[in-house]
Amino acid sequence: MKWFFSKVNLQRKPVSFVVSNQFDKFGSEYSVDLDVEEKVSREIKEHSICKSDRTVELTEHPASQVSSHDVKLELIMLSLPAIAGQAIDPLAQLMETAYIGRLGSLELASAGVSISIFNIVSKLFNIPLLSVATSFVAEDISKNANKGAVSEETTDGKPYNSTNERKQLHSVSTALLLAVVIGIFEALALSLGSGLFLKFMGISSDSPMYPTALRFLSLRALGAPAVVVSLALQGVLRGFKDTKTPVICLGIGNFSAVFLFPILMYYFRLGVTGAAISTVLSQYIVTFLMIWYLNKRAVLLPPKLTELQFGSYIKSGGFLIGRTLSALFTMTLSTSMAARQGPIAMAAHQICLQVWLAVSLLTDALAASGQALVASSLSKGDYKTVKEITFFVLKTGFVMGGVLAVALGVSFDSLAVLFTRDTEVLGILKTGVLFVSASQPLNALAFIFDGLHYGVSDFPYAASSMITVGAISSAILLYAPSIFGLRGVWLGLALFMGLRMVAGFIRLASKNGPWWFLHADLDRTSIGGYT
Repeated sequence: MKWFFSKVNLQRKPVSFVVSNQFDKFGSEYSVDLDVEEKVSREIKEHSICKSDRTVELTEHPASQVSSHDVKLELIMLSLPAIAGQAIDPLAQLMETAYIGRLGSLELASAGVSISIFNIVSKLFNIPLLSVATSFVAEDISKNANKGAVSEETTDGKPYNSTNERKQLHSVSTALLLAVVIGIFEALALSLGSGLFLKFMGISSDSPMYPTALRFLSLRALGAPAVVVSLALQGVLRGFKDTKTPVICLGIGNFSAVFLFPILMYYFRLGVTGAAISTVLSQYIVTFLMIWYLNKRAVLLPPKLTELQFGSYIKSGGFLIGRTLSALFTMTLSTSMAARQGPIAMAAHQICLQVWLAVSLLTDALAASGQALVASSLSKGDYKTVKEITFFVLKTGFVMGGVLAVALGVSFDSLAVLFTRDTEVLGILKTGVLFVSASQPLNALAFIFDGLHYGVSDFPYAASSMITVGAISSAILLYAPSIFGLRGVWLGLALFMGLRMVAGFIRLASKNGPWWFLHADLDRTSIGGYT
């Protein structure tokens, strides 16, 4: 494909031109004579460059000249609230794990298996919906902003609108309706198939863990609709470049869960049942608060169902469902292999896994912020800003991963006693320090590469690479535990994250994919594309 490049340097106001991708080939290259640049500047909004019956529309927007400092500042202002939001939910889960752990190793192992099943089923559709909604809403807002319909200015991570008018965005309505349907489906699947899911995880009806795990999973299934809708809402709000609202809602909801844990579990003597009820109630609190906030800013339901973007969501989401299936299969296999090591080993694995995920997901907030900025800038053809965001977020993520690795390595022994007093479990946990801490830089870069893939809507590669990585890691997980025990499970998970990181580097290094502009001199070419 032959692409058209042009750049005009004006004396007073820098202007860049974006070519609408309306056709595949150009007959020849065009250039703008600098001697007539003042004339071009005056008439740019009224003219287009034409050849035969093909038209290339040019749009003026100074946004492509955003300074490096402004880009980094905006990313930081978006990331800080997002990091807080990502930390709140895992911290509440850690508190839940700690309270359950004090009931005994059997209760902890039973709840751990049920939580893993719930996460597997809920994330199958939730993560694709969250990721696609972020990109689609950001692109939708950016396109409307270019038409003067939506303001995209931000202040400290929260959008500023020039008017109080609620926005009609089809991407928002589509995401919410899909979330409701998916949430109901997941609730039915978890409720009706809880016994089958437990057997798949290696927990037979004769296992001492089975009754507690079955009761816990059946109760947690009631919260599935709230979880799906709340994640879709987070994706929508990220698309609005609003990372503060989710923090407020998640903070209130999870605080209520932490408040209810000891009351229902200990005072009313409900045990793990009280933990499940507390979590479900907090999930609905979070969802209703987010709906209330979003309703002030956007019209939640479309005037016509025909205007919904189900096709786009299903196409892009289909790739990510395949990707999520591969990731969930690998994580499920790791939990299943750990459960086969016995209740004590499973309890230790649950603690390690919760700490591992809770800490590593902090960098996922940086990835989500980067995704929103990349999608917004790319929809305007602002490749220079996208390039700046990409390199900055990768460097920042690597540093964050290193800091988290050191912090966990130093404090893990102290953290372990917060979850259990069982000496056998604590003895096994000491062998997991290296896995939990040393893998953090790998986790950080893996999550950030995911956000970058989603930002440029590179969903096919995200799916195919994950399937390949998952197949290799699953093969290790099938055989390593029989030789190394629980350490073999952790080896497989570390390999899983490391290969994801490598796949991300390979994609960005390619000059023929969506990241072609990383290898181009954007000071000379302000417009371009790839085949």
